[in-house]
Amino acid sequence: QVQLVESGGGLVQAGGSLRLSCTASGLTFSRFSRFTMAWFRQAPGKEREFVAANNLRGGSTYSESVKDRFTISRDNAKSTAYLQMNSLKLDDTALYYCAATDGALLWKVPTPYNYWGQGTQVTVSS
Repeated sequence: QVQLVESGGGLVQAGGSLRLSCTASGLTFSRFSRFTMAWFRQAPGKEREFVAANNLRGGSTYSESVKDRFTISRDNAKSTAYLQMNSLKLDDTALYYCAATDGALLWKVPTPYNYWGQGTQVTVSS
């Protein structure tokens, strides 16, 4: 079955950068290339919120809170998606989840995503 594993989280000072990775297993890279990949995050006491997504056509979309600071990308040959996070703020502190779904729609809600990773913690300090 498809599994997603995130990595790259950690503790960083405000203004710093981190790059998260999400590697998929249990599927061919051909199928991975057809996934829409997304990142969500969840802070303590808050609902899971959309961060970014991209699809097989090269389309990407971002939440307003991270637009111009975060960049989503993917390497289909490695079945890996990335989230480059720059100019990090205290409010970016959360557990970051990678998600995937078949098809090309850039969903901004969790429900359509069939596959989820276990999450990687990002903590931004002042």
